[in-house]
Amino acid sequence: MTLFDPPGPVPGVCDDPELMLVHQHLIRVDPDGDRFARVLRDTIDQLLNGEATGRYDWATLFKTEKTHAGTLVEINLQREFEFHDGVDMDYRIEDIDVDCKYSQTFGSWMIPPEAEGHLCLLVWADDYKSLWSAGLMRIKREWLNGGTNRDMKFTVKAEHRSKITWLWKDAALPENILLHLPPSTRARILIPGKNKGQARVRELFRAVHGKRIGRGVVRTAAQQLDYMARVREGSKGRARPALRPEGIIVLGDYQSHQAVARDLGGPVPEEGEFVAHRVVRARPEYESRPQAEIDGEFWVVAKPGDAVETAPQLPEAQESRARSVQ
Repeated sequence: MTLFDPPGPVPGVCDDPELMLVHQHLIRVDPDGDRFARVLRDTIDQLLNGEATGRYDWATLFKTEKTHAGTLVEINLQREFEFHDGVDMDYRIEDIDVDCKYSQTFGSWMIPPEAEGHLCLLVWADDYKSLWSAGLMRIKREWLNGGTNRDMKFTVKAEHRSKITWLWKDAALPENILLHLPPSTRARILIPGKNKGQARVRELFRAVHGKRIGRGVVRTAAQQLDYMARVREGSKGRARPALRPEGIIVLGDYQSHQAVARDLGGPVPEEGEFVAHRVVRARPEYESRPQAEIDGEFWVVAKPGDAVETAPQLPEAQESRARSVQ
């Protein structure tokens, strides 16, 4: 995941030793925010439940599902980081009670009255902007808007959001590929009808090249329990063997595939991700392009206008990593 430069020290943090301890703990267990971002991506995908519903857009969630998002974020973060249960708040981190609040709308965290005086972990993620943030704040009543909702919960006044000590601010959320595709491309992928999962997965990798494609996207396209099998080698209808004659390779999170992705100069698939490319043999006129050795030959990412060549067989998970050409 690519982040902006981490925020520097925030004035006044050293005046709150507990906040500083929790801040240091969270940065220590997730220095780049990669784990945090993955939890948020997986939680949004869990809510969309594309495998069963075919949904890819937050706007299509029911109101009750959106309301449940905060609880799922809280639960999934606790599972990922193994936070202890709090005494009065959600978590116990460094023996300090910390509440967790999530909002899809920046600044709309709903703070309960009992959180006053406690630390809050404030989390925001926006699937449309592909951004997320997380910060810590000591809740003080004078920094909150009055609780006018039925549950008497408060929000942080805009002028006091500067009191939030950011762990990660406007960091990159793994992209919801289907959401951000042009409508015409998305329509070609999401073919309506039952028993179309394999065709949808093939079209996904035929249409989307040079991007990390998460398991949630594949699950939504397949809408089948065995969605990963729609990608793997096997019967000729599966994505990898079916797209090979078109010159397309589908790299997964195997170490050997990651090496090929790196050598080709594109994004590297992380856990549960794929990256597709159309490739051609590395002719002398392509010497300026990054090259990777695959199945005994050197290949480069094809450009529009390059003739289609049958793609090579990718290495298996247990095979040695591909060699790069400097």
